[in-house]
Amino acid sequence: MSEVKMVMIHPLADVEEGAEIGDGTRIWRFTHVMPGAKIGQDCNLGQNVFVMAGAKIGDRVKVQNNVSVYDGVVIEDDVFVGPSVVFTNVRTPRSHVSRVDEFTRIEVKKGASLGANCTLVCPVTVGEYAMVGAGAVINADVPEYALVVGVPAQQIGWVCECGAVLPDRKMGGTCPRCEKIYKF
Repeated sequence: MSEVKMVMIHPLADVEEGAEIGDGTRIWRFTHVMPGAKIGQDCNLGQNVFVMAGAKIGDRVKVQNNVSVYDGVVIEDDVFVGPSVVFTNVRTPRSHVSRVDEFTRIEVKKGASLGANCTLVCPVTVGEYAMVGAGAVINADVPEYALVVGVPAQQIGWVCECGAVLPDRKMGGTCPRCEKIYKF
């Protein structure tokens, strides 16, 4: 028989009826989760996070402070979302023109990490276990295990599933931390 973990919602958070929250998830103060949002198990949503209806967050995801996760954003399991990461869901927004029918998708695949203050310009996919450097602007898909930095983001190497930068920037090599071998 499996243990059921309680959901922890800070008294100053606003989790609306109709939001789906998985067991063991913690939601901190000033966070707002709208009806229709889906958040998996064992997640941690920091202070001042907004999760819109239609957003999907997998299991064991860490969303740091000051992040808005909009409709059209899909975050898979084991993803790290650094503080003040920016997701977009409309390519050409105008306040006086409704673009609700034009929401596009951003996918962050399993195990990826998004550094503080990076911006993802829709539509993009960040591949499994990719690592996006702090402040990067993602305006194109990021390959699996890629290390990307800059404005616009450019690939500068590869990373292991454990997060270590691989020594051979072009071919992969052996991880200096866990010794897993990669060849790209």
